[in-house]
Amino acid sequence: MKSFWKDKVFLKSMIAIALPITLQNLITSSLNMVDTLMISSLGEASIAGVGLANQIYFFYSVLVFGVASGASIFIAQLWGKEDTSNIKRILGLSTSLSSMIGLIFTILAFFTPQYLMRIFTKDVEVIKIGSDYLRIVSFSYIINAVSISYGVASRSIGDAKMPMRVSGISFLVNTFFNWLLIFGKLGFPALGVKGAAYGTLIARIVEVIFTLYAIYSDRQGVLAGNIKELTSWNKDFIFSFLKTSYPVILNEGFWSLGMVMYSIAYARIGKEAAAAVQISNTVLNVFMVIARGLANACTVMVGNKIGAGEEDEAITYGMRYLIIATTSGILLGIVLYFSSDLILKMFRNLTPELYNTSKKMLTVIALFFFVKTFNATMIVGILRGGGDTTFSMLLELGTVWLVGVPLAFIGALVLKLPVYLVQVLITADEVVKAIIGIPRIVSKKWVRNVTESI
Repeated sequence: MKSFWKDKVFLKSMIAIALPITLQNLITSSLNMVDTLMISSLGEASIAGVGLANQIYFFYSVLVFGVASGASIFIAQLWGKEDTSNIKRILGLSTSLSSMIGLIFTILAFFTPQYLMRIFTKDVEVIKIGSDYLRIVSFSYIINAVSISYGVASRSIGDAKMPMRVSGISFLVNTFFNWLLIFGKLGFPALGVKGAAYGTLIARIVEVIFTLYAIYSDRQGVLAGNIKELTSWNKDFIFSFLKTSYPVILNEGFWSLGMVMYSIAYARIGKEAAAAVQISNTVLNVFMVIARGLANACTVMVGNKIGAGEEDEAITYGMRYLIIATTSGILLGIVLYFSSDLILKMFRNLTPELYNTSKKMLTVIALFFFVKTFNATMIVGILRGGGDTTFSMLLELGTVWLVGVPLAFIGALVLKLPVYLVQVLITADEVVKAIIGIPRIVSKKWVRNVTESI
């Protein structure tokens, strides 16, 4: 541990990458918090409707993040090899695949929003509110695919400041237009939930404009490829990309689908349960920002070292990140446990029942928080950064679908437990994930150079 804190190269690189990513995640999570705080004044049905509608965006965005994460494995290692031409080709392929996914979800969300909402709930009022929100916000999906692709690629070459700045601008734009359009300020009509959807759409448009401007204002930049540079693929190139990336894409896709199944199970308990889940998840996302920053920084630094042929150094870096992530998880769990009342007082017009349920859910999150931070770094940072994508996929999907999802529906529909006890059952998947994953980390079989096939 002594040499750990004296390794100035490691600490400098970690702070340079992790801090901007953490701040970006904090901004994004704060935006979700502001949305929920504003919508909470409209009532329980509005919280539930927007929360369930955003499960569609959550599923979509995680799929896109899966494509971008698959690309980031290559980009991080190619950056270690200083292979800029292939970085642009990978970026172009990632953006194209993400945009195709965005188009599919836009069509579904715009033309069949009520059908999608009925997957989650039978409450007519919640379905109506969620459908109105979903139809408007669907136009932001393709735009968001481009922003995510370029933002993740930028972080993979060590430039995490640009996505952070753009997220800050997006946060301000979204908050301002939410205030204008939800409540009808400065002469604008009070649109309620629809206003929140328009605010999100406007913010996504601004976000992609600033992202592309930042990338292409420097024509010599690593990511500033023209159409030819971004699309000069052949069959072998696409196959090599998909061979390594498909486990990550499947991992994110089926993991996020598992999270959607959790929401379906929660929503079957009732409107109050769905609203409590939306509130607790919003708070969870704010507290997870450090873990996500560390995990993504770990991906970059481990990948860079493997690409440069320094495998022993990559292993050392991975172990250090696990220690930092677990320690921070313990401390943040303690903070969340003792601050839950203060946090919930920020939400407006909560009924006593919704307040108490939300507090119990935050208590469950706090008690198991260190396990979540450990797993985030283990899977996203070490296993993916090391190129061990197939094992990470099997680990995550196995625990979600064989442990978490069955327990969610048993708890909600069979045992008819209150929502916070169903959450305790679901948390078992995180515990099993850590128990199975630790031996793989210790074995060092996760170290794989994926750029050799390109």
